[in-house]
Amino acid sequence: MKKFPISILRKGITSMVFLFLAGIVLGQVTITGTVYDEDGVTIPGVNVMIPGTMTGTITDFDGNYTLSVPEGTERLQFSYVGYKTVTLPLDGKTTLNVTLEEDFAELSEVVVVGYSVQKKSTLTGAVSPVNVDDMSKRRVGELSQALQGQVAGVQVTQSTGAPGDEINIRIRGEGTIGNNNPLYVVDGVPTRELKFLNPSDIESMTVLKDASAAAIYGSRASAGVIIITTKSGKKGENVLDVNYFRGVQYAVNLPNMLNADQYMDVLEKAYDNAGYGGTNPYTADKGRSDFADTDWLDATFEPGYSQNIQLTASGGNENLQYLLSGGYFDQDGIVVYNNDKYQRYNFRANITADLTNRLKVGTNFQFSYAIQDKLSSKGDAPGIIRHALLRPPIIPVFKDKNDPTYSERDPFTDLPFYVNRNDGGWESNKYEWTQNPVALANFTNDKRNHAKLFGNIYGEYAFLKEKELKFRSNVGIDLNFMHNKAFHTNFGDDDGGGNETDQGTGRQNRPNGLDEDRGEAFTITWNNTLNYVKDFDKHSVSALVGSEFINNYESVISASRRRYEYDTEKFQYIDFGSTEQDLWNGGSGSEWALLSYFASTTYVYDSRYMITANFRADASSRFAENNRWGYFPSVSVGWKISDEKFMEKYESLSDLKLRASVGQLGNQEIDNYTYLTLIRKDGDRYITSRYGNPDLKWETTAQYNFGLDVGLLKNRIYLIADYFQKKTTDILLPISLPKIAGDVQPTIVNAGEVSNKGFEFGITYRKSEGEFNYSINANFATNKNQVEKLHPNLPTIIGQVTRTEVGHPLNAYYGFQFEGIYQNQSEIDSHLHGTTNPIQVPGDIRFKDMNNDGVIDDNDRDYIGDPNPGLTYGLNMSGAFKGFDLSIMFQGVENVDRYNDSKKIVDYDTRPFNYTTNILNSWDGEGSTNEIPRVSFTDNGSSKESSIFVEDASYLRLKNIEVGYSFEDLSKIGLKDLRIYISAQNVFTITKYSGLDAESTDLLDMGTYPQARSFIAGVNFIF
Repeated sequence: MKKFPISILRKGITSMVFLFLAGIVLGQVTITGTVYDEDGVTIPGVNVMIPGTMTGTITDFDGNYTLSVPEGTERLQFSYVGYKTVTLPLDGKTTLNVTLEEDFAELSEVVVVGYSVQKKSTLTGAVSPVNVDDMSKRRVGELSQALQGQVAGVQVTQSTGAPGDEINIRIRGEGTIGNNNPLYVVDGVPTRELKFLNPSDIESMTVLKDASAAAIYGSRASAGVIIITTKSGKKGENVLDVNYFRGVQYAVNLPNMLNADQYMDVLEKAYDNAGYGGTNPYTADKGRSDFADTDWLDATFEPGYSQNIQLTASGGNENLQYLLSGGYFDQDGIVVYNNDKYQRYNFRANITADLTNRLKVGTNFQFSYAIQDKLSSKGDAPGIIRHALLRPPIIPVFKDKNDPTYSERDPFTDLPFYVNRNDGGWESNKYEWTQNPVALANFTNDKRNHAKLFGNIYGEYAFLKEKELKFRSNVGIDLNFMHNKAFHTNFGDDDGGGNETDQGTGRQNRPNGLDEDRGEAFTITWNNTLNYVKDFDKHSVSALVGSEFINNYESVISASRRRYEYDTEKFQYIDFGSTEQDLWNGGSGSEWALLSYFASTTYVYDSRYMITANFRADASSRFAENNRWGYFPSVSVGWKISDEKFMEKYESLSDLKLRASVGQLGNQEIDNYTYLTLIRKDGDRYITSRYGNPDLKWETTAQYNFGLDVGLLKNRIYLIADYFQKKTTDILLPISLPKIAGDVQPTIVNAGEVSNKGFEFGITYRKSEGEFNYSINANFATNKNQVEKLHPNLPTIIGQVTRTEVGHPLNAYYGFQFEGIYQNQSEIDSHLHGTTNPIQVPGDIRFKDMNNDGVIDDNDRDYIGDPNPGLTYGLNMSGAFKGFDLSIMFQGVENVDRYNDSKKIVDYDTRPFNYTTNILNSWDGEGSTNEIPRVSFTDNGSSKESSIFVEDASYLRLKNIEVGYSFEDLSKIGLKDLRIYISAQNVFTITKYSGLDAESTDLLDMGTYPQARSFIAGVNFIF
């Protein structure tokens, strides 16, 4: 074959490149200029773009810009946060200077409300848009975490710090005894969870707090509504956004536990104070060679790691826009070994197409797959964190390799000083049977897998000449597959227990076994809306009518087996377990449906007077036919006083609006089929297991809201204030029937009433000082919760340490009032004058004698704490100077109590657990202390539920701080933007609470997995 001359090829390529570059140069025009503010100060970082494209640049530190544009370019667009966007004609000019006007009213003109959007200036209900820019600086795995501290009246708390664990969101307090979770609406599709969403995918969030705003969602909106819109593609050039961060976490604020010597001294004193006779065994044990000095908290916690990568590609033209994103989040928690991990994979596709100038279609689907290695994180069995607090320091983590009971498979200590003797083999008479938390963490094997397909497809057609009437049909799906698999490996020392089959095996997880379940849940939502929006003269009208149908089906199958001969991973399946005994199989299914019709209308006159009315009718399959329909109306009004002529003289007052609203919401979040009577077969007989209630009906929440919006200095300062009253009636309660009715489950009835009322304030301040731009956003809210009514047959709902009763908050703590420490016998005799031969001794806890009868008994119990926060607040501060940016976020609560059960069992228990160093200040003679009782192996009063364990759980936490730097003019290396950043989370906490985490939401803190302090570094590329 004849070869092609290389020289000719080289010349040809050179000529083509030259002609190409010449074409570019000859076809380009260079535009220069400077951007100023109204005071003549230059503005750095202003976006300068060719409208409808992604071609552009940003101004430098001195406000100057240089941009090459194609010949024939007619306009340039200038935009910057806090200023009005302007588009100016070039008219053949090559120099274009611009002055931008401040626009502090809001960063966007409209917010997403129920099934539509509405101008912020015409809102009359309690609607709170979330500052997504502030929220995006939180480097967290879940969207709920990023919402914390952002909105007044919205309390976001992590139940534990374990990766993947539940996060609670409460809007305006606890409104019912049942489900208080808000409704989330993601791109028009309702859901009850947020864990599947990637925080990087969020475009906007709006919180509907009062009835007038949320009534359009009717029966599911009693706990509030959060509307979420995900990002979509924009017209212009294709953009690739890559964001990666990696972080390390540490356990902090851990209590100081006793070392081995201190522990033995305290046990020695406890034995003496108990009045036991004979030789003190702990005196004799001091200095034993087999004693260790273990810091169990240090052994249990280790550094954790997290990483996240997010890739987003977007772009489009006039008729088609797209966005594709993929993400991976991985977090390994702070407990040793890798059995507290959480991983999530996300993929999302958003496509919008204008098929004609009137017909638009689109789809937005995302797939997420989450894997959680579940660890006991609340002190619940097996209680890894709890046992790290309890285990004596004299016991080592690992057995000596020369110990005859040592094995490589299970090298951990278990029973105290176990020697495998026939007489018991361990010293349980002196050192309590705690479990080894490191061994528990190692052998934990509980995986929770969740695959989810969530999204919608829609079509929208515009009618009339100006397209003011639009019909939209939207179909959404929420498809879930769950797989939970927990294998319980047998380990630990042989204590001689168990049945005959299990003799000779370890005491933990005896026998070994597997619990496994698989489930699926499918929800389809179909809604249709007709929306009319029209402005004419001084009138503005919007009206919406629609219908919605939701259908849900769920099913689950489960199985358990015990006594696996081989427990390696390859054999951890149901078929390999024993079928001779302890065999369980199960399965069930359920479904529910909701049919709804709704309408909404808003009328605004002259931008001053506004009224909005909503109505929704819901029919739920969860209620009998005679009460299936619920009706939920609302109305709200607004008066923009600042636009009245008599306000013209107040130049500094840029906005002043009064708002008022009233409405009703519903709650259908109860179990399916609760109105039906259930029967079961017992031999040849059919027996009633629960009597139904065909009169069961909706819980109804009525709300009143009064609001004030104030803007000062061109809205540079903006205040939003609200007062609300919320009352939930017909709360669903389980009522037990008299024994004469038989052994039946409680029947559900409408009986309770709960009220919440409080104030909410949000204030924003924004300012630009030359090259320095900054903003401050603060919010706080008060709330008072009270039970107004319960059923006559259930006047009191009693929990482990709580009591719910009329006139008091939900789940109020109930017990004895701590009054001090008995200092001498005469004080005991005087205080317990009605008690014959009291058993109390000096150093014991003194409780308040409520009825002054000289006897401490159940009649002296009273309400001792409130777990419902009285005040929540958040503070967000951000600033930018040249290429640097800074974001700081504080968050906290006040007037909230928590029952610290870990304090009770660590420092006040009569068993030889370990103690915190607080015990060194315990009572040791008259006048020594009036706070901590004597240490003893006999009851010193600490066995009673009392206020000594109810602590103030108020806290202030520096939740997040982030510093970043953005590089400019990177077009030479193919980048539109490059930002590097470092951040820290949970930097410090100010609190009086002695538990591991004041933020824990459990009514009974039994040793919560604490939130970690995190340090993160990341980089964001935009191509």
